[in-house]
Amino acid sequence: MRVRTPWIEALRKQKEDDNDPTKESGKPATPSNRDLKPKKISESFHRVIPLAQDPWLCDNYLNATGHIRLGTLFMDLDALSGVIAYKHTGDAVTTVTAAVDRITLNHPLDSVCDLELAGQVTFATGRSSMEITLQVAKAPEKGGQVREEDVLITCAFTMVSLDPATKKPVAISPLRLDTAEERRLFALGEKNMNRKKEMAKKALRKQTPNDEESDIIHALWLKQLEYHDPNLPTRKPENLQYMSSTVLHSSQIMQPQYRNRHNFMIFGGFLLKQSFELAFCCCAAFSNTRPIFLSLDPSTFENPVPVGSVLYLTATVAYTEPPPVTPLTSPQPPKDPTHGSANRAEVDKDRSSGGSTNNEDGNSNSDKRTTRVQIRIDSKVRNIEHGETKPTGQFNYTFLVEKDVRVTPQTYSEFMIWVDARRRAESVKASQGVEGRGEETVYK
Repeated sequence: MRVRTPWIEALRKQKEDDNDPTKESGKPATPSNRDLKPKKISESFHRVIPLAQDPWLCDNYLNATGHIRLGTLFMDLDALSGVIAYKHTGDAVTTVTAAVDRITLNHPLDSVCDLELAGQVTFATGRSSMEITLQVAKAPEKGGQVREEDVLITCAFTMVSLDPATKKPVAISPLRLDTAEERRLFALGEKNMNRKKEMAKKALRKQTPNDEESDIIHALWLKQLEYHDPNLPTRKPENLQYMSSTVLHSSQIMQPQYRNRHNFMIFGGFLLKQSFELAFCCCAAFSNTRPIFLSLDPSTFENPVPVGSVLYLTATVAYTEPPPVTPLTSPQPPKDPTHGSANRAEVDKDRSSGGSTNNEDGNSNSDKRTTRVQIRIDSKVRNIEHGETKPTGQFNYTFLVEKDVRVTPQTYSEFMIWVDARRRAESVKASQGVEGRGEETVYK
């Protein structure tokens, strides 16, 4: 169970103790004599099997088309990562979701079946954080093993352990690595951590766009001037939308039914579910098609969401691939925008003038074009009594749509959103095939 105390009892105890468990206190509550000896990876392994055998349980996991409702699975994955984290740390600490490093759809399901959710801690150095790797797969026959082609989803969560009273990070047990496979998984986690640190150093709040990005921004701006110049024949293509026209909003009061095991905060899986479903709606409205989920790119949780607060979500089409401009190394005819890098940028003239695209043979294939669409979800929480508003996280979803659609920014803030999303797309392409999480491991 995600929670261990009925809400009415939790409220009664809060009033009796006359304290606010959501606030920090000065006295640490974590025992000083906790056992922090290294633990095996296998000690945190956990497996659950829900779904097809119970039609009423299955009812909670299906969407309108009869397929698996991914948002509900994301809730389960976050809950499972919490179970695994507490198997590693024990109950003396408070463990929260700090980030979702990536959720990737490997093999879509073609029918409803029993699913096996499994995972374990794969990276922990003894500080406060740990990486938990999980997967969702078709449940094997009794006594059988999960095959690679039966793995539906792979993902990684970063969890952080805090002192229950001070809300400060506390040390946890490091991992003991006994096999070559365990050392490989640990090395992947370490590489992932280092990559996140490098991306944080290059964040747009800390560094200006580089030369290539600046050239692309300038090319986009010049093209928009052409669209509005009455003396030029160039007009905005029908398949190109301004970023400001793609925005969707939602607001919702946070009810105790979605609280975490510590009773007064909303658990991260609910935020994942809500953000995913808004991202899906945003992509569908943008493309007028049913989007195909590809991945949740590295996303962060910043501040907790208290029960009783109001959650605001904003969805924006941040980036489409191929983009409306193509980076080139020299002034030559536009190439496929997914290849090469450059110091200057030119506009894809075919798309700008007519909205059609060409394949490598030069033939028009606008009817067959698919587009990767990156949706950014910005979330914030508002305290009803005091009106205080805090950011709670940013989530970055990538979908595939069977349509040729593009998005372009207009304001400086939108350009920064576009550049940030482009960086994410480039980072994912660089990491895939080298250490892709889809090929990391199959839990037997």
